[in-house]
Amino acid sequence: MDLLDNVIQPYAWGSRTAIAELLGQPSPSSSNQAELWLGAHPGGPSRVRRGTGVQTLLEAIRSAPERELGEQVTRRFGTELPFLLKVLAAETPLSLQTHPSLAQAREGYERENALGVPLTASNRNYKDANHKPELICALTPFDALCGFRRADETLALFDELGLSALESLLAPLRASPDARGVARLFEALMTCPREQRGPLVDAVVSACAARAGQGGRFAEELRWAVRLGELYPGDPGVIGALLLNLVRLQPGEAIYLSAGNLHAYLRGVGVEIMANSDNVLRGGCTPKHVDVPELLRVLDFRCGPIGLVQPTSTDGVEHVYSTPTEEFRLSRFQLRPGVSPRPERRGPEILLCTSGAARLSVGGETIALPRGASVFVSAADGAYSLEGDGVVFRATSGL
Repeated sequence: MDLLDNVIQPYAWGSRTAIAELLGQPSPSSSNQAELWLGAHPGGPSRVRRGTGVQTLLEAIRSAPERELGEQVTRRFGTELPFLLKVLAAETPLSLQTHPSLAQAREGYERENALGVPLTASNRNYKDANHKPELICALTPFDALCGFRRADETLALFDELGLSALESLLAPLRASPDARGVARLFEALMTCPREQRGPLVDAVVSACAARAGQGGRFAEELRWAVRLGELYPGDPGVIGALLLNLVRLQPGEAIYLSAGNLHAYLRGVGVEIMANSDNVLRGGCTPKHVDVPELLRVLDFRCGPIGLVQPTSTDGVEHVYSTPTEEFRLSRFQLRPGVSPRPERRGPEILLCTSGAARLSVGGETIALPRGASVFVSAADGAYSLEGDGVVFRATSGL
């Protein structure tokens, strides 16, 4: 077992209080803290102490993959930890974005390599050959845009705005109020001539501001559009955001995002788990590169509400957020005094305490897990027990 020293990613949208307070560090922090990475991704691997030295978890795994990952995981995923666990803390909205399927990632990665696009280039879409399905479980109330809303509801939202300037964009959706119409509307929006975008986005934001103050069915969606318009004036993603489902998660609730789902996390703190990839295709509300043709090729335009991932429990202590993904499995322990769960081992694991305190015991050794502490349990470690009074998240493979 190894206590982890984890990398904090200082992205501009991050909080200066949430991660600092989780880790017991001075708050507010001196800079934005957006994501705490727990795992072995090359872009920010955790560090472990082995013997008298310190090495990254990535180095430790590559030096002895079968010992650290186990035979089943190495046979399926090679010498890489298949999942990446994060604490995500959004003070301001992230960009609209989606992630490719495994086949799309492999093809795109090879294509960009053949074209000689450097991995560090700002216009590089595929940083690796892996897909990036993900699940996020809220630690605080958490707002997100996720997946395309039902077409009839999107038409109702835009009809509330009553903007004649939108009618040419809305025509395909009125003619075909389904996924095909949504796709044609979104393509028309993203390929709108640059000289027309600014006035159109300005008109939509003004209409949203006027209408949001009157309340009604879509008042929250309109308020978020106004906020995005303030942050990204003239960005067509502001209008694109109005096509998506607005979801508010309460602590302990989770959503799963498969390939092609257009989404943006807006505000809140959550525990996120994903396949070990950094492939992101952006769709707006960002100063970063947006590759419209590639985005349109990857997006899933199916419409409808986003369902929550309902946790299941067999013992009343470990609650599992099941997904169809082989790379990861996330569960949550609600520990209480007098109860010592002994979970079935599932290969390599990362445990993170997000509230209260816990203790992990294996082979006569005990590791304290106060709030914010995390530990890597290798496949070679034996069965362990947990005790304490608090919440511990457990990341494993989904095999």
